[in-house]
Amino acid sequence: MAGEPSFRKGLGALGGALTLKAFSAGTVAAIFGCTGPALIIISAADSGHLSGGQTVAWLMSVYILGALISLVMALRYRQPITGAYSIPGAAILVGALGTVNFNEAVGAFIMSGFVILALGLSGVIGRIMRWLPMPIVMAMIAGALIRFGTGAVDAVGNAPAVAGSAVLAYLLAARLLRSVPPVLAALVVGLVAALAFGMLQPADVPLAFTGPELTAPAFTLNGFLAISLPLSLLIIGAENAQATGVLMAEGYRPPVNAMTIISGIGGILAGIFGGHNANIAGPMTAICSSEEAGDDKEKRFGATIVNAVLFGVFGLVAGAAVPFVLALPKPLIMVVGGLAMISVLLLAFQQAFSRQLGHQTGAFVALVVAMSNMTLFGISAPFWALVFGVLVSLILERPASASGEGQSTAATGTH
Repeated sequence: MAGEPSFRKGLGALGGALTLKAFSAGTVAAIFGCTGPALIIISAADSGHLSGGQTVAWLMSVYILGALISLVMALRYRQPITGAYSIPGAAILVGALGTVNFNEAVGAFIMSGFVILALGLSGVIGRIMRWLPMPIVMAMIAGALIRFGTGAVDAVGNAPAVAGSAVLAYLLAARLLRSVPPVLAALVVGLVAALAFGMLQPADVPLAFTGPELTAPAFTLNGFLAISLPLSLLIIGAENAQATGVLMAEGYRPPVNAMTIISGIGGILAGIFGGHNANIAGPMTAICSSEEAGDDKEKRFGATIVNAVLFGVFGLVAGAAVPFVLALPKPLIMVVGGLAMISVLLLAFQQAFSRQLGHQTGAFVALVVAMSNMTLFGISAPFWALVFGVLVSLILERPASASGEGQSTAATGTH
């Protein structure tokens, strides 16, 4: 969609891509990525009894490398392909670090990166994504991201003054103010309301001004089976698949193999510095590729650049920044994130249940599995949504027409 990959063309187009909407969406994506997910990493580090220096090194590695991935992919492909790290991957480490020592975990992080890199170089992930029916992929996206919508509703119920003010600001801005991105209006008004109601309270996180501390890796079979294997599957089956799906839904041709390769390189480098992986991120890509990032799809990569800068700054000052970023009330984060996902969810549902593309039953199975909290063999629901959706479709449904199949596969690039 954006032409041949070229850093020169990306840099040349960057000025026009840094619009007010791009700043708005990129900031929302960064706030989402630097709040609750950071707390999950801190919780995992606490369960593994890591030192403050090891925890800061973990945060620095995933945020700085996530920022670099965003810069490389956005400028080269001129698409809003956004880097961060695996949030569910950090969540499984909360339990895993109770039984695996951190030296083994660091070795497992590095091995996971090599597994993902090998799969990317083989081209197998690109072939799988081209083969998967579009409705099933879109249903998985809808199911995986619907929690942003329900989370926004819960936020209004839990904090009606703050979250409700943000929703009202969004609606009024969308209706009356063409020059102001609705999500930005929601964020600003929500922050003012949170301040007025005394809901901005810095978190008590003992990391301030602690320097990073590197950890020597230990490569063991136990670490590979307990951490490397499930982490690799999460990144490919959840993060990269979600990011690929939302980009396809928005009409882009995502470079699937390149996205896998750079996620593998990010995993190796993050592991060396004590982080669990830096990779293409589903939720952040969804926010940066949505209509909230701009009306012109060719310019939405500017939101990823903004997100990258904020992620990089956060990573550089992680020890001092975490308490202040975590001061933002969770209801405000949830409601703004949900508002930013509206257009993505609408597109996903429309493409998942289009009669012309077929695979309706398989898409429904993928939707409900992705909406669930099911975990099998340490692998979370989005991966199984694709597996079960395809199996049900193969058993119960006729193959889509040639025109339908063409629509389901044409959107995926393999650079």
